[in-house]
Amino acid sequence: MAFPEKFLWGGATAANQYEGGFKEGGKGISTLDAITGGSAKTPRMVTYKNVLGEYESCESGKSLPDGAIGAIDESRYYPSHIATDFYHHYKEDIALFAEMGFKCFRMSVSWSRICPNGTDQINEEGLQFYDCVIDELLQYGIEPVITINHYDTPMYLADRFDGWSDRRLIDYYLFLCEILFNRYRDKVKYWMTFNEINYMHQWGKNGVHNMDEQHKYQAAHHVFVASAKAVKLGHQINPDFKIGMMIAYIPAYPLSSRPEDVMEAMEFSREQEFYIDVQARGYYPPFKLKEFERKGIHIEKGSEDDNIIANGTVDFIGFSYYMSTVCAKDKNRLTYTDGNQLLAAKNPYLKTSDWGWTIDPEGLRISLCQLYERYHMPLFIVENGMGAEDTLEHDGTICDDYRISYLREHIAAMKKAVELDGVELMGYTPWGCIDLVSAGTGEMKKRYGFIYVDKDDNGNGTLERRKKKSFDWYKNVITTNGENIE
Repeated sequence: MAFPEKFLWGGATAANQYEGGFKEGGKGISTLDAITGGSAKTPRMVTYKNVLGEYESCESGKSLPDGAIGAIDESRYYPSHIATDFYHHYKEDIALFAEMGFKCFRMSVSWSRICPNGTDQINEEGLQFYDCVIDELLQYGIEPVITINHYDTPMYLADRFDGWSDRRLIDYYLFLCEILFNRYRDKVKYWMTFNEINYMHQWGKNGVHNMDEQHKYQAAHHVFVASAKAVKLGHQINPDFKIGMMIAYIPAYPLSSRPEDVMEAMEFSREQEFYIDVQARGYYPPFKLKEFERKGIHIEKGSEDDNIIANGTVDFIGFSYYMSTVCAKDKNRLTYTDGNQLLAAKNPYLKTSDWGWTIDPEGLRISLCQLYERYHMPLFIVENGMGAEDTLEHDGTICDDYRISYLREHIAAMKKAVELDGVELMGYTPWGCIDLVSAGTGEMKKRYGFIYVDKDDNGNGTLERRKKKSFDWYKNVITTNGENIE
């Protein structure tokens, strides 16, 4: 059999897209609570108050104006405030995950649910919610895989400290980690310190108001130190913890065999590998240091930071895989399309999804080989999937053969990576195993799940759960440990 006996089949979600329960149970406000819905054509917006105390908004990927503070405008709709309401439906949902045969469930905790301001104030009611969720998972034999921070920075830390640009966030983050590691030391084995660390360069994700390159990389450095310290702390509390990093990985192909196009693809890959190098190898790679020199970027470091990073390397590499891209020196030769948190270039040999994301199953095998051969470290595919618009038929069924086809081809590719290429792969958790709010567009109609949730882009719906056709298909995949994917 291609996959090991204890392969971690499951699914993945994030608190800010799935949990809901906005301000319930003592939860504080996070940066992502101030981001509105959007669509494929309309960007999501950040709402804030200007220096005069007036509500304004800007695109979620832009820097906030000087003096602005994040704010909730009650006249606007924020899809994350209810999301698909795991907060009130966790028992029902976990029972459905167990019916599919999940071996693990990747989830994140909401920092502001546990520490409302992100500081050293503890909200016991928030912790009790996660107690219940984790115990419910364990009751069914489902391993929790916990992402400690999945983008949502407490609003207080963004407004008072300018988010991760301030070194003090390292200690606040470690305070959260210590609470989690001690409380769940005998219940949770698998952890990831941060989600898609290479995409933490927007106010909503790291709370930094001005995201020029100097601020971007200074914030990233503080995140690196926090992650390394968390790894060391976790291993002190329980040496059996498996603590990993998580990155969005997109393989890049040269548009042609021109050497300059090959170099462009290499440089695209380097920007991803930089984040892995620091966390998996324990040092800043020379190519990034040279880039800092050229651009005049100066990273302020504590005297022990390099040593902390060197001694806080992760146990495994988690990554999301949705698509690939192509690169060329002459950008006029490229046609751009949407992608995971970025504009990607179209590959003339590949199809795209309805949202413009390139569909490339073979790229997953390529990614697995590239990562394993570079780092020689266990890998974990913690996100993979295709956003699609599902149709609820009159008889209540949802026939999502397109989703089955997409996942089948990607599982076949990862099977080859294990069976033929010798990649050490820990598990596979498709993204949005139950419908949730799209991170990129804020839509509900862009669905990923095996389970349909009755809610639309305007927040209307009963939140009723229904199994899609893919539900039973994935159940069979897990039952046969990936041997029967037809």
